Amino acid sequence: MIEFPRDDPTTPPDEHELAHLRALSRQFPTIDSAVAEIASLRAQLTLPKGTVHVFSDVHGEDKKLRHVLSNASGNLRPLVDQLFGAKASEEERRQLLSLIYYPGETLDYLAPQLGDPDRRARFVERMMELELDVLRALARDYPLTHVRSLFPAAYRDLFLELLVAPQLGRNADFTWAIRQALSVLEKDLESLRLLARVIRNLAVSEIVVAGDLGDRGPRVDRVVELLMRQPHVAITWGNHDVSWMGACLGHESLIATVLRVSLRYDRVAQLVEGYGISLGPLEELARKRYGEDPAERFRPKGQNLEDPLLMARMQKAAAVLEFKLEGQLAARNPTYGVEHRRVLHLIDYQSGTINLGGQRYELLDKYFPTIHPSDPYALDDDERRCVARLKYAFMHSRVLWDQMSYVFRKGAMHLIRDGALILHGCVPVDAQGQFQALEIDGRQVAGRALFDACRQVVQRAWREGRESDKDFLWYLWAGALSPLFGKDKMATFERYFVADKATHKENKNAFFKLMHDAAFCERVLEEFGVDKARGLMVTGHVVVKEGESPVKHGGRAITIDGAFAEAYGDRGYTLMLTPDRTSLALHHHFESVSEAVSSGTDIIPTVSDVRVFDQARLVANTDQGDQIRRDIGALEKLVVAYRENFLQEA
Repeated sequence: MIEFPRDDPTTPPDEHELAHLRALSRQFPTIDSAVAEIASLRAQLTLPKGTVHVFSDVHGEDKKLRHVLSNASGNLRPLVDQLFGAKASEEERRQLLSLIYYPGETLDYLAPQLGDPDRRARFVERMMELELDVLRALARDYPLTHVRSLFPAAYRDLFLELLVAPQLGRNADFTWAIRQALSVLEKDLESLRLLARVIRNLAVSEIVVAGDLGDRGPRVDRVVELLMRQPHVAITWGNHDVSWMGACLGHESLIATVLRVSLRYDRVAQLVEGYGISLGPLEELARKRYGEDPAERFRPKGQNLEDPLLMARMQKAAAVLEFKLEGQLAARNPTYGVEHRRVLHLIDYQSGTINLGGQRYELLDKYFPTIHPSDPYALDDDERRCVARLKYAFMHSRVLWDQMSYVFRKGAMHLIRDGALILHGCVPVDAQGQFQALEIDGRQVAGRALFDACRQVVQRAWREGRESDKDFLWYLWAGALSPLFGKDKMATFERYFVADKATHKENKNAFFKLMHDAAFCERVLEEFGVDKARGLMVTGHVVVKEGESPVKHGGRAITIDGAFAEAYGDRGYTLMLTPDRTSLALHHHFESVSEAVSSGTDIIPTVSDVRVFDQARLVANTDQGDQIRRDIGALEKLVVAYRENFLQEA
């Protein structure tokens, strides 16, 4: 029996409600279509909740990310072992997993063995049988419409027939006829590849990346390209993400930042090959103005460079541009409180020293051919030409625009999944745990309101392109009260030019210490509308060192930045939110795709439980369930509107 939302269902809806119902009626034009959807949604509430995988700080490590996505953070291997055990040999299970993880590469590797038609037919028959069994096991937890939506359009009905054949009592001739037709038309191996992709997409219902897709690792472009191929992805922006977004929008300081970091870690391929951005203007500036500079402090961290000295000079040229442009930005945004980023006027260029905090330090590098002491933040003519050409290149890279548009559309300042508050960095607080306020759009905002205001400025910057909003993207990259940064400063200049490591220190926000306090975590969860009794706080950004626990002492917060990138430690975590538990998978080094295909090498993570539930959670117990109930309520109102002739059926 429908529980109508009004005491008297014959009372006409007001104009506002009627407008919403009219819009909904375009999707469900009849009572029957609405009732069918209500029944389907009510049934979905009884299914196990979908598995959500959360990881953070990929930092351009595309090969490792691909493997973690392909093996569902290690969960497909135990599923295959559980399903088949003695029913399939170890070699068959290895081949099946290899086929699921890397279908193209696996089929290429096996091509010499599959030249014989009989051997190929036996391989296809066995692998398709095993793939379909895995698919059926995964499909049990999803509505059939969802499973069907993941099938490639051209094969949608055919794959559905294969999926339900046992339940319909189809005989062996039925599936043999399908395989035979695929074989004759040379689509049998392609069908294995397509089924493998469906399995991977069903193994995890949603992928959440808690920020920092690029930098340090080799190819941010390939990381984003890989995520764009996944069916359900959500992102919480990290400070490295907003730096790339700002560079894409033509923000000069963030362009210099992206260039410097790419050169420092020998990641220029992502710019040149990935985004088609020529570094010619920067190379020209480096050759002309830094051609005699040893640039010892700017040697790239990469290996086997063709011309490491040129790369060092280009990095230094980009760094000086960054310092100048940041100084200009700090001057035009006094409310940001980033005066400490203006350091060039503190240099005594004759003695080669700098006065920082009332103390004088000798500079490790005293060669500044483009800085004029009387106006140290002004770009000279060569620098202006260089920046203008680079800005044009960044703003006219179609691939960069498409990828950063995706990061923008899929991104948010924070997310809530299954009672987990997911954010990249921190909620800025003082030493007593009180939320710190930042002025945005003339208002002082703190806590949840700070996150909402930041999101609005990011959206405005992307859609409207105001220069002041693009400046705020820079603040999110390196500002002290940025939820994506969470330190009192970014000591880039000091690390390059000052020997005293005390000047390099970047003090973390008090949030990172208070995360160990359960009561503090509960207050943050409550601020964001999460059940403080059962919720968890999940962050990235700060690397969990080897041997350190990602679960904080109070048990209410988890840091999942496990040094995913090789430059940070080559480990990494996935937080897995499954129906019956919350667990952490610690990943290890991944050698290569070819090694995985040829020898069956896998990243077998170390899995530890954070929470185990007495009863497996259903969709009804989740945030998704709350939304489904709201959808049901709206559809019930639509049924009433049709029945009482407030709206006409199609």
